[in-house]
Amino acid sequence: MPAVSHPNWLSLPRVPEPDTDAVERPVTTITTAPSLLEGAGFPVRRPFPSRDIGFRQSDPFLLLDHMGAVEYAPGEPKGAPWHPHRGFETVTYIIDGAMRHRDSQGGGGLISNGSTQWMTAGSGILHDELPPEELVKSGGLFHGFQLWVNLPSRLKWTPPRYQSLEASQVTLATSSNADTLLRVIAGDLGGIKGPGITWIPVTVVHASLEPGAQVRLPWPSQFNALAYVLSGSGTIGKDQVLIHEGQGAQLGSGTALSIGSSRHPMGPGERLEILLLGGEPIKEPIATYGPFVMNTHDEIVQAFEDYQAGRMGTIPAHTLEAQDE
Repeated sequence: MPAVSHPNWLSLPRVPEPDTDAVERPVTTITTAPSLLEGAGFPVRRPFPSRDIGFRQSDPFLLLDHMGAVEYAPGEPKGAPWHPHRGFETVTYIIDGAMRHRDSQGGGGLISNGSTQWMTAGSGILHDELPPEELVKSGGLFHGFQLWVNLPSRLKWTPPRYQSLEASQVTLATSSNADTLLRVIAGDLGGIKGPGITWIPVTVVHASLEPGAQVRLPWPSQFNALAYVLSGSGTIGKDQVLIHEGQGAQLGSGTALSIGSSRHPMGPGERLEILLLGGEPIKEPIATYGPFVMNTHDEIVQAFEDYQAGRMGTIPAHTLEAQDE
């Protein structure tokens, strides 16, 4: 797993452990992510939205797709060709392999090995996410996730924005006893700030726990708390509920988050790799259909009309020419 790391965790800044009187968040829901196909037919696991964790529980997060880990044969890698979005943000984080992003605003680049694309669709944008030609030809390991972050009604019409966060820009920290690597992609974790610029208060962290590690992290009381296991196994929450790869957890209220890694983790890796998400709930009505997330049905109808009329942008001519070659 080549997501950005550090040769000496002891030299990294440490996230202070919560006070002893901090309230440990309990687990309220454990869900096993169902598998489905997305885009042009690539496999994902989706812990939310699901039967167990709906929009109200995940607010302000809308969707999490775990892509892989999958070993593609030559010719097998697929992506998501040109499509529109409006009303939210997409966050694509690649752990292994690569994905190329292009959009109708001119944004784009290669996302690979620990880098992140943070795209604000806002008032509307077209984009595509496809594996680079060399990966299609050779095949290989591919692993990552895409997260959808909602926007409140006052920001759904904000102009589109694209952020490319290279692996070298991700803020690295460790736990108080240095047995957990914390990659802070966005937000604030105990005073450690990530590079992602967000419209609403959210925290996105990829944590790696050594076998047998136990970590307690401060967590804002006004945030929700969600976790998803990318690989390995361990425990989470006040009651140390067992959790393993492909499972997500929703946690209740509190000011501290506890995670433990199994001494003999399930899966191919030695460490527990876990995604931690927190945000301040928006608490607004949600109307969603396909790539559009708004507040009312009428706004969804308008989104389709605007897309069909070309008001969300057009596919750049040079990309169409490249596809025809």
